[in-house]
Amino acid sequence: MTAPKFPPLFSGLAVEGQIEPFEKACAEAARGCDAGLVVYKIGANALQAALVFAPDVPLADAMAILPLCGVGFQNALGALAPPEVAVHLEWGGGVRINGATCGRLRAAASTDDPTAEPDWLIVGLELPLWPDSDDPGNTPDQTALYAEGCADVNPANLLESWVKHTLVGINGWLDDGPAPLHQEWRRLAHGIGENIAMNNIVGTYLGIDERFGMLLRDAKTTHLIPLTQVLEGA
Repeated sequence: MTAPKFPPLFSGLAVEGQIEPFEKACAEAARGCDAGLVVYKIGANALQAALVFAPDVPLADAMAILPLCGVGFQNALGALAPPEVAVHLEWGGGVRINGATCGRLRAAASTDDPTAEPDWLIVGLELPLWPDSDDPGNTPDQTALYAEGCADVNPANLLESWVKHTLVGINGWLDDGPAPLHQEWRRLAHGIGENIAMNNIVGTYLGIDERFGMLLRDAKTTHLIPLTQVLEGA
């Protein structure tokens, strides 16, 4: 398979075997690697990748990069997949294709202090290409990319496209502020208006605040759950 090609200021690092791109990216970032590193592994059954960012804003604001990467993934797959394939995004990073869970985005940072400017922030993508089971009826709420009419989508091309669309999103975020990102993310959001459980709170998922915090209404009040709480290790 031809190695993916990335835009200027991004560099690729392929890993193999038991090495997980997300953990490798965190280790490289902690050692002081440049922002723009893309650690990836394209396997027979899954695509895994992680992007290294160095935001120059407080963590509470920098967390917008997680939904931004989700929108970038939807745009990337939308450019490569058949038009009937629908992608939606869960608040905490889950990805849904045609309504079923299909991988996730995850995040880690050098700090969990919302007011501190992180040295680095990692967003990882985990995308199953083929189902784990030969009988998908056993897990009707879980799917894989190639089970949803996307067998012609080359994972290296999808990775390239994800990075490119994410870069476009970052430039838009820096130039125009968060409002356009909010609008696009809401269009893709899964579960708004439904009753869900989060942080031991059961209530109606009303939407998000200006920093993508979840607004969750129970019988007594509306709770704000900051997006920083989805950070791994937070």
